[in-house]
Amino acid sequence: MEPTLTRRLLPFLGPVLFFVVWYGVVVLGLVNKVLLPSPFETVAFLANSLVKGVMVIDIWATFERTAIAFACAAAVGVPLGIALGSSETAYRSVEFLIDFFRSTPSSALIPLFLLIFGITDANKIAIAAFAAVLVILFNSAYGVMHARKTRILAARVMGANAWDIFRDVLLMESLSQTFVGLRNGISMALVIVIVAEMFIGSETGLGHRIIDAQQVLNVKDMYASILVTGALGYLLNVAFLVMEKRFIHWSGK
Repeated sequence: MEPTLTRRLLPFLGPVLFFVVWYGVVVLGLVNKVLLPSPFETVAFLANSLVKGVMVIDIWATFERTAIAFACAAAVGVPLGIALGSSETAYRSVEFLIDFFRSTPSSALIPLFLLIFGITDANKIAIAAFAAVLVILFNSAYGVMHARKTRILAARVMGANAWDIFRDVLLMESLSQTFVGLRNGISMALVIVIVAEMFIGSETGLGHRIIDAQQVLNVKDMYASILVTGALGYLLNVAFLVMEKRFIHWSGK
């Protein structure tokens, strides 16, 4: 097999091994079949649900909430992170607050957001945006603060003023780390949206579907929804990796 073809097939190795192990566990009877259906039955149920459209509504609801939360987080986190990162004094003055809330599990703040927003979609979006904005802000600020000193010095030697250095050196150098923050931020937003859909009153969404299926022991639906959730998170991550390679091709050079 040609090396290029081998590299292209490598990403499929993990999923294949996962399903092989899953199938082996079911065949060997290591787990009760009532609690763990075979991967073939689960995938067949998933395909049928997608074709009939019964799961599409939940996928779209989760995606929409995640997208809105992420957009709000990026709109606040990127400019604020760049502003704080360009001034070490300003960043150090709020570093404790950033690290404190970044280290606090966002799910622990669900009761607080319930008091503020009530049992609404705004609650789910707000808590997901709060969790994502801290990740994005931290990475944006870190990227600006750790821009390569040699390039900054070279720009000064060439007569660049403070604005030129900020725009052409600091911002460009920070984009790679900012994209890391954006990628982690959208993953965080998806996780919190799913958790919020599970435990805050919701009629749609993958989290709502998973917890409802678990409560009535509809295990095929539960596992199918979990697979879709993982696939959604993976696709969002891949989308940002593609954008990063497309727009920040100079990273690491």
